[in-house]
Amino acid sequence: MSKTNKNIPELRFPEFVKDGEWNVETIDELCEVLNNIRKPISSDKRENGSYPYYGASGIIDYVNDFLFEEKLLLVGEDGAKWDAYEDTAFLVEGKYWVNNHAHVLKSKNINEKFLESFLIKTDFNPYVTGAAPPKLTLGSLKQIKVPKPNSLKEQQKIASCLSSLDELIIAEEQRLDQLSEHKKGLMQNLFPQEGENVPKVRFKEFEDDWVKTPFSSNILVIDGDRGANYPKAEEYSSNGYCVFLNAKNVTKNGFAFNEIQFITKEKDKLLRKGKLSRNDIVLTTRGSLGQFAFYDETVPFENVRINSGMVILRLKNNEIDSDFLYNFCRSETIQSTIQAQSFGNAVQQLTVAVINNFTLFHPKSIKEQQKIASCLSSLDELIQAQTGRIEELKEHKKGLMQKLFPNPDSKN
Repeated sequence: MSKTNKNIPELRFPEFVKDGEWNVETIDELCEVLNNIRKPISSDKRENGSYPYYGASGIIDYVNDFLFEEKLLLVGEDGAKWDAYEDTAFLVEGKYWVNNHAHVLKSKNINEKFLESFLIKTDFNPYVTGAAPPKLTLGSLKQIKVPKPNSLKEQQKIASCLSSLDELIIAEEQRLDQLSEHKKGLMQNLFPQEGENVPKVRFKEFEDDWVKTPFSSNILVIDGDRGANYPKAEEYSSNGYCVFLNAKNVTKNGFAFNEIQFITKEKDKLLRKGKLSRNDIVLTTRGSLGQFAFYDETVPFENVRINSGMVILRLKNNEIDSDFLYNFCRSETIQSTIQAQSFGNAVQQLTVAVINNFTLFHPKSIKEQQKIASCLSSLDELIQAQTGRIEELKEHKKGLMQKLFPNPDSKN
């Protein structure tokens, strides 16, 4: 390890410590630009094929011909995300086509994976110009400074280290996909499909038929508050008495509390409906339609309200287990119903009346409901743990990249 000046990384492999300071060169010095070969194809003129068609952020289609047949580095020119770690730069290989929204670079005297890794950790925003749309011009891209060791072996060792982490992350993501697919298949078998009265798979101790009822028989559907006291933009804050949820706080994976807004206790008292109670289920009814979240004891907020783009599903009686209901709501049965019964042109939506007529399939036995819910919850825990492991690996990679590369001078 060494940290004597800006052109020596904080973390260095021991065998290269004596090699001293890294050089700093520009993209213009390190790469040949092949932008003259790239070519856009409008969507109506693309013929389907097996060759990837790349744009600013990755594959956007497959076409029947290719322009390139070598490993090259693509960097988003416009329509990309330019923050650090947004994968603005990415290596591609094989046979493929590139449109005019990505710069095409061929590395000359630098390891291409090493260069890709440095550019991934680079914030491109200081180099982006214009507003409609913003653009990373070739002239600006060529100015970007890249620190690199003279030794190709050191470049290769850094690249191999980060490639190993990438392979591990990919393997863990594949494991997550397998768990998700297993759960999807299990849910298809644990709930009755269209035209069926019982599911294909049942726990051996249960034999009774399932019951089919409208939501309104067991569930109270509560709309968000829409009245005169609905909070104005200036009445929200980043902390306060009551969380006021909007559609971005409800995702396919449940609640997302990374960006939340609050209202005061006084404002909360003025609102008539839309206040959550424990074991309520939230359903989005506009925009990102059909997302469910469960307000159980794991949610850390005691006072939570929904806005007018959602409804609350609240059980009326003890005939339905709340965990079972939440899992049923995320089944293909309900998702198909939502797709079939939503309406609207620019924005799809659902009404309380429509939701009241949704069909609820459930076994009479609470014990069977609970066993199904427990089985699926166990899988959810595995999926959540796997997701956390992937995020930890990605954060570890970020931290490692920060230490493996020194920061060159910023853009003049």
